[in-house]
Amino acid sequence: MRNCHTRRRLLSVGLLSLIAVFGFLLLLGTPPALAGLDDDRFDGNIFALYGGNGSLVPPRIDLAGTLKRNKPALLVFYIEDSSDCKKFAPTISQLQQPYGRAAGFIPVNIDSLPPESPEPTEPGYYYEGLVPQTVVIDQEGKVVFNETGQVSYEQVDDVMRKVFDLLPRAESVELKRRMYNEISSELSSEGS
Repeated sequence: MRNCHTRRRLLSVGLLSLIAVFGFLLLLGTPPALAGLDDDRFDGNIFALYGGNGSLVPPRIDLAGTLKRNKPALLVFYIEDSSDCKKFAPTISQLQQPYGRAAGFIPVNIDSLPPESPEPTEPGYYYEGLVPQTVVIDQEGKVVFNETGQVSYEQVDDVMRKVFDLLPRAESVELKRRMYNEISSELSSEGS
């Protein structure tokens, strides 16, 4: 009887060892990444991976709340598995630096849109079927910019400057982030 117990134990230990070795060999043969910037495969939150700003998703405030507070809103319609959206994510992160506190930044994954959005307080109301799509809504709730595809930082910045009644970029001092320790930063003029 004791001999039978020992054989069963040896068989189960041997089987577990074989499974472990087989699993390890499978891991060795797996490529490190199956998605990238230039393909249309899903690889996670595009704002965290490619824009360096995972705090955009989920948005801090919804469109209805932004409009209720009479704040401008920047809607960005995207999908996680689009190379165009992946390449556009850094532009949105860059725009959030100067305007993120004064405007509602609302990235909208189109996969999460309800089938019908008839109300102007719902993001789906503005979606036109292509990604990326960028929509800027001013303080009065009027659409002042609506473009599909990758638009430049400067195009959206020009619109935001008009919305906030700021000087044009050519007449303004450029603001840059100045790091004064690893954690904190502040906006300052270039000469500071």
